[in-house]
Amino acid sequence: MSKSNKLKIFNDPIYGFIRIPDALIFNLIADPYFQRLRRISQMGLSYLVYPGAHHTRFHHALGSMHLMQEAIQLLRFKGVEVTDEESQGLLCAILLHDIGHGPFSHAMEHSLVEGINHEAISHLFMEVLNRKFNGSLTLGIEIFKGTYSKKFLNQLVSSQLDMDRLDYLKRDSFYTGVAEGNINAERLITMLNVVDGELVVEEKGIYSVEKFLMARRFMYWQVYLHKTGLVAEQLLIKTLQRAKELVDMKIELACSQPLMFFLKNKIDNTNFDIAVLDRFASLDDTDILAAIKQWQHSTDFVLSKLCGMILNRRLLNIRLRDRPVKENKFKDLFEDFKAKYKLSDSETSYFVFRGIIENKAYNQHRQNINVLRSNGKLMDVAKASDHLNLTALSETVTKYYICYPKEDL
Repeated sequence: MSKSNKLKIFNDPIYGFIRIPDALIFNLIADPYFQRLRRISQMGLSYLVYPGAHHTRFHHALGSMHLMQEAIQLLRFKGVEVTDEESQGLLCAILLHDIGHGPFSHAMEHSLVEGINHEAISHLFMEVLNRKFNGSLTLGIEIFKGTYSKKFLNQLVSSQLDMDRLDYLKRDSFYTGVAEGNINAERLITMLNVVDGELVVEEKGIYSVEKFLMARRFMYWQVYLHKTGLVAEQLLIKTLQRAKELVDMKIELACSQPLMFFLKNKIDNTNFDIAVLDRFASLDDTDILAAIKQWQHSTDFVLSKLCGMILNRRLLNIRLRDRPVKENKFKDLFEDFKAKYKLSDSETSYFVFRGIIENKAYNQHRQNINVLRSNGKLMDVAKASDHLNLTALSETVTKYYICYPKEDL
């Protein structure tokens, strides 16, 4: 396995210089599968709300890998055994944890393929790369799947306090300019330790964990679930849905070959094989944007209007409520729009619709964050904290939304 001397460090706006530790990591980064992440936006259409949010999954993967290097170094310093093989496995797992994202990341998670999430696709990519790199990723795949014998290694990649979350909160906060999301990732990593094979946070790091959980809550409501970003994402999903409908009706649409493959074929976990994976790997944000630019001139009223809304940021109205929208209110909006443009119920549902969003900043039942007390006992962070809000952060917050057009389209 050869290694070029051209690039051994990346200059990152968050952490400064990020070091590439070995030839395997270098070659994984250089692989076309991974390079594709440069063309996948980290935050979908959030740039329609926060103009600076144009960073990519490539940035995030490298940042997560950097934090993992810091965590490994710190745990070794504290006497926790992490072998060289395990260290490389961790770096492979975190570097490739999001490689399965499709165009616009979460915004289109189930639009191109059905019933198969990005983690499952990441796993498929890793298996193909493992064959390409002669089994070098076997341990990394085990850690990624959460099945490795040392639980704390799995937790560093996926848990309530993993390197993935530490990076995306800090990075997304930086690029959106939402200061409330800025966490001290280095401080949190410094407070990590391992007890009985599981990842814990030392007691003096409890306020850093509180800040992290509060930042996560702020970022979800202010950024990830921002109502304008939410309606833009729904329009993107509906654009692909309409395009698939038209293709099924044998109406010609212009778009790239890889995108047309996913419009014409129903792809789910029963037929997502290596051939499909390669087609998926040739898709990125560019395919979708280029298609939308062409489809805005479509003779189909629904498709052309949806595309124009996204391109020109003339989005639908959206209202967020703590309780479901009244049926008569929804029906009035639906019928008014349907009559105004002489549409069918099916066509109207692309412009007048409702939904539910949920958020829980801290999920104790998924995998809690344990605090190591000075007396050696472990306690859940929500109980150990004197911050009343932490208990509230464990509750699921549900909001209901309704979307409908502005006066004129």
